[in-house]
Amino acid sequence: MSRVRTAAERLLEEAVTTLAQADVPSPEVDAELLLSHVMGLPRAMLRSRAKPQEPQRRAYLELVEARARRVPLQHLTGSAAFRYVDLEVGPGVFVPRPETELLAGWAVEQAQAREAPVVVDLCTGSGAIALSIVHEAPAARVHAVELDESALAWAERNLLGTGVDLRQGDAFEAFADLDGTVDVVVCNPPYIPLEAWESVAPEARDHDPALALWSGDDGLDAMRRLEETAWRLLRPGGVVGAEHADAQGGSAPAVFTRRWRDVVDHDDLAGRPRFVTATRP
Repeated sequence: MSRVRTAAERLLEEAVTTLAQADVPSPEVDAELLLSHVMGLPRAMLRSRAKPQEPQRRAYLELVEARARRVPLQHLTGSAAFRYVDLEVGPGVFVPRPETELLAGWAVEQAQAREAPVVVDLCTGSGAIALSIVHEAPAARVHAVELDESALAWAERNLLGTGVDLRQGDAFEAFADLDGTVDVVVCNPPYIPLEAWESVAPEARDHDPALALWSGDDGLDAMRRLEETAWRLLRPGGVVGAEHADAQGGSAPAVFTRRWRDVVDHDDLAGRPRFVTATRP
């Protein structure tokens, strides 16, 4: 005799079907995370303890329909987990990706290996990398910059009270007052070629700020400017790390080979080229 499904289980099944039909990449996970958000319960307890009332059911189905329209999950829940911190995110800011956690981890390790290091996070967006560094390497003096006003507002929320020197401006012209004094420069720049518009997931293409996505015909316009900026900011022996697209595992490091040493490209957890690091001689 089959067990009678709970109201929460029926809701989840309906949501998974809706999201799968909309080609959402992880329909089961997203359905559970949205119900967890509405009910205020951990995912593991939804099927056994969630007893959604009609107002909660309606709210949940509205969120599911929005996710089916490919509104980012993090915009619907209002938060994004990143390494050991949670960030407030929403419309107007680039949602931090799990792949970027590896670049942030590299920056944290570089900061931890130095005494009172000066770290600069260019194109900070939500402040994810800067917040991770102050959280995991509290001795670091962290500076961050963001050009877009909407994204800056999110960074201000996330970095409030952390001591991070957050500024608004062009990342590649900022921090002239720090020239030659920085130990670590880290950046998740825009790196998508303009011609790749059709191949970009709707969550990013339609909802992330254009300023955070596109970077010229080959996707490396920002990387070339970053190379110049990092050279200006870093002291001798300082290091730079920057994320790039998986198709740029050869072209992104090539930006640094002319005058930097120890140019290394790093894979993400899926084995795809993901970020480049280099040392200023």
